[in-house]
Amino acid sequence: MFTEDIAEKVLMNPLREGADELYVAASYATHTMLSWLLTNLELHQHQTLRIAMIIGMVPYNHLSVTVHDGFCALVRQPYPPQVERVECSYLYDYPAFHGNLYVWKKNGELFKAFMGSAPFIQSALTQHNVQESMTECDPEEAWTLYDSLVGRSIYCNHVEIEEYVQLVPSHPVLDMELNLVAGLDNYESVTLSLVTRNGSPGNRSGLNWGQRPNRDRNEAYIPLPRVVASNGFFPPSYLHFTAITDDRKQLTLRVEQQNDKAITTPERNSDLGEYFRNRLGLPNGAFVTRNDLEAYGRTNVTFYKLDDETYYMDFSV
Repeated sequence: MFTEDIAEKVLMNPLREGADELYVAASYATHTMLSWLLTNLELHQHQTLRIAMIIGMVPYNHLSVTVHDGFCALVRQPYPPQVERVECSYLYDYPAFHGNLYVWKKNGELFKAFMGSAPFIQSALTQHNVQESMTECDPEEAWTLYDSLVGRSIYCNHVEIEEYVQLVPSHPVLDMELNLVAGLDNYESVTLSLVTRNGSPGNRSGLNWGQRPNRDRNEAYIPLPRVVASNGFFPPSYLHFTAITDDRKQLTLRVEQQNDKAITTPERNSDLGEYFRNRLGLPNGAFVTRNDLEAYGRTNVTFYKLDDETYYMDFSV
């Protein structure tokens, strides 16, 4: 049994040993954890990976719209180069499954399996706020249990998903249809500038990060001042978080770069640049100017912290 370095032992070490299929049956799971795994794969293995997961407590606790939308975005192609396939399913009838099972295959054969208290969430696998315990178990028995859940599950992107699974707002503010901004008054917030000290976006930084040779010209980041990066408002740089935008989009973000100076979209840095260019009415790859921001109506963006992994991003005029 082990209680430390759980992500390394359960997720990364099997990859280093050549495992190429991961099957997860978890009581609870988040898309931010799946995003973290997909982003970190390239650092730990060279073979392409297939991932399938079942979330087991959905019949009991239902599922938030935020997490559901996040999973649907991640199972959609194109995948990162190191990923062959990603599947996410929800258990839809009783009994709900409260275990946490991680089964690995290698070259089509069962390889290793782990079970224990750690669900597929960042606070359990990558942080030290709660002590979890895991143990290696028999792969055959683990696979039999995982396979028994498949027939009672439904893919997250099934066209009739809401007939099987109840989706609920994860925060009162996300369920507001009227006077949304007023509902944010009680949440901690920060406003981040999209321009530099000279009053314009950087020529090769910020929203124009990709404006250089051999780069995707949509690549962008939101500049993060050191005082904000160090005050704990955003999660640590190795964690991913969700931003629900004022126009009802959803972005998976993380803090990165030297001295935590940037907020990016970790799957594709271009996703953030495409989002802002669309809001500004600019074509993909366009150079963003001060005039573009002023014509839109603002030169900054505000984040409201709803919980440790969920934020509201306001770029409204």
